[in-house]
Amino acid sequence: MTRVSISVDFEPDCPPYLSSTFRGIEWGAPALLDLFADLGVSVTYFTTGQVAERFPHAVRALVDAGHELGCHGVTHTAFDTLDERTARWEITNCAERLRDVSSVTSFRAPYLRFPEPYLGLLEDTGFEVDSSLARYKRSYYAPRRPTTLARIPASMTSSVYRLPRVIRNPWMLALRDPVVLFVHPWEFVDLTGEDLRYDCRFRTGAFALRALREVIELFQRRDATFHTIRDLAAELERDA
Repeated sequence: MTRVSISVDFEPDCPPYLSSTFRGIEWGAPALLDLFADLGVSVTYFTTGQVAERFPHAVRALVDAGHELGCHGVTHTAFDTLDERTARWEITNCAERLRDVSSVTSFRAPYLRFPEPYLGLLEDTGFEVDSSLARYKRSYYAPRRPTTLARIPASMTSSVYRLPRVIRNPWMLALRDPVVLFVHPWEFVDLTGEDLRYDCRFRTGAFALRALREVIELFQRRDATFHTIRDLAAELERDA
């Protein structure tokens, strides 16, 4: 039986291109909450400190709906561009803000870029799970440092689920267990007219919302089980 984890990177619009706007949080996030409630799945929201500060009601809404709250750094800056002191601040400051709302033990770095030497910063801040690796990136196959953290890699990039279903569905079903997918709230706002890289703007808005529903229903028809990142890490540990 396939295990699936859906996650949402709760962040500004399409960083670094539109990072000063938050239409995804304002318009896309409510539609996502309704979709997950309708399909009966719990997900993990990797949330930036800026979003938590500017939109506390949106963060409270996802926690009240039973979803896991995770950390995505304060400013959505790539950690491999930060010195250790600044990286520590990004982690600890975001964790403090989010833990005022809910328990937070899962972390994901922006752009899925996190230097191995910084894993100790997560351990020091009380994190138990890191979901910053990606199976489709070359860094996934690089040597790794020992860590107490459970490492839960993403299976594929988010734009794939917006491809035509004749391409998308076989691709999805070929992913190995556990399947870890992620989306962004800004994908559910129509950005097709924006001056963005094509994979960031194509088939955004209502089409993206229908496509995500179809992906979840595809796995549901195959009796997949759905888990938050935290719960998936616990299940994998039990199986080890």
